[in-house]
Amino acid sequence: MKDKIITFILILLIIIIIGGIGSLAYIVYAEIMEEGTIQINFEGSGGFPTVEYVSSGKDSIKIDDNIFEGVDEGTTNEKNDENTQLSRYLYNQLDDTAKIIYTKLYQEKDELKTGKHRVDFGDSFQKLLSQDNGENELKMQYQSAIEAFIYENPDIFYLDVTKMYINIEKITKITGTQYNVFIDNGNEESYLNEGFYSKEDIEKYETQIEKIKNQILEQVKEKEDYQKIKMIHDYLVDSIEYENDLTQNNIYNICGALINKRCVCEGYAKAFQYLMTEVGIENVIVIGTGTNSNNQTENHAWNYVELDGKWYAVDVTWDDPIITNGGSLTNKIKYAYFLKGSETMSKNHFSSGRFTENGQIFEYPTLSLEDYK
Repeated sequence: MKDKIITFILILLIIIIIGGIGSLAYIVYAEIMEEGTIQINFEGSGGFPTVEYVSSGKDSIKIDDNIFEGVDEGTTNEKNDENTQLSRYLYNQLDDTAKIIYTKLYQEKDELKTGKHRVDFGDSFQKLLSQDNGENELKMQYQSAIEAFIYENPDIFYLDVTKMYINIEKITKITGTQYNVFIDNGNEESYLNEGFYSKEDIEKYETQIEKIKNQILEQVKEKEDYQKIKMIHDYLVDSIEYENDLTQNNIYNICGALINKRCVCEGYAKAFQYLMTEVGIENVIVIGTGTNSNNQTENHAWNYVELDGKWYAVDVTWDDPIITNGGSLTNKIKYAYFLKGSETMSKNHFSSGRFTENGQIFEYPTLSLEDYK
C-alpha cells in the first residue's frame, strides 16, 4: 500500500513538472511568434478594460510621484518659445486674411484665458468686406484660422472655439460704410472649455503641464532624435488610458493626456505633438479616419514627424492597444504604428486634411514610402 502511495505522488509530481514546462514553452513561443489578438481603441470604441504596462528599462521616462506639490499658487513659469510651432505647416497654408486672424489670436492668447476677452481687428478687413460676398469670405477665413490655431497649438487647451464668434460691425457714413471686426463670446457666459472657470484656474493646469514637460525634457536632452521620439512615444503609451466616456472633460487635449492621463485619440496626438515641438522635432497632427481590427471606420487623429530628412507616421493611440485571448504586449504590437511609411499606414489610416465638415482641406508632408529602419 505504501509503495502505491509513493508511486502515485511521483506520478503527480511528474505531471505537474510536465505541465509547467509546457506552459513555459507556450509563453516563450507566444513571445517569439508575438501572438495575441489586438483590439485597436480609438474615439467611439467602447468597453475596453484597463491595461497595465511594464516600463521598458533604462531608456524610459519616469515622472516624480510628488510632481504637483506647490502648484496651487496658480503661477506659471516663463515659457521658452524657441521651438514653438517650428515650421507651422497649417499656418503657412492659410490665406493672408486667415493669417491676420491667427496671428492676432496667438498674440493675445494670454488674454483669451479670461474667456471673455474681445479680440479687436478694427478696420483691418475693410477692403475685403467692401467686396461682393466679402462677409461670407471673411467667415470662411475665420474658420480656417481657428482650425489652424487650435490644431497647431496644443498648449492652448482651454478654448471652446464653438463659443467664439466673429462680429462684423457696420458704420454707415456719408463717405461710405466702415467695417469694424472683433471676436468675442457672444451671448455665451465664456468661451472656455468645460472644467476651466478663470485665468488663474488655467494657469494652475499650465504649471502642472510645465512640470511634467520639464522632467521629460531633462531625461531626453542628451538623446538622439530617434531615441527622443521613442522615449516620448513609450511614455505616452505607458501612462495614458483610453477614455471611453466621451462626456468627460479634457479628453481631447493635453490636459487630459498629461495630467488626468485619460483621453481619446486627439488627446494622444496633441500630447505627442506638444512634446515633439518642445524637443525641437518637426511634426504635424493628422486628421482623418482609421479602420480598426473590427473593421470599424471612425474619425481618428495621429501624427507625422520628420527624422533624418524624411517624414514618418506615429499613431500613439493605436500603439496603446488592448490585448485579448491571453496574448502579451510584444514590441511588434507596441510599435506597430511607430515611424511608419505610407505603405504601412495606407492600409488602415486615411488622412483627410479637413478638421470640420466644410472646412479648409490642409495638406500634409509626404510620408516616406517605407518604414523607418
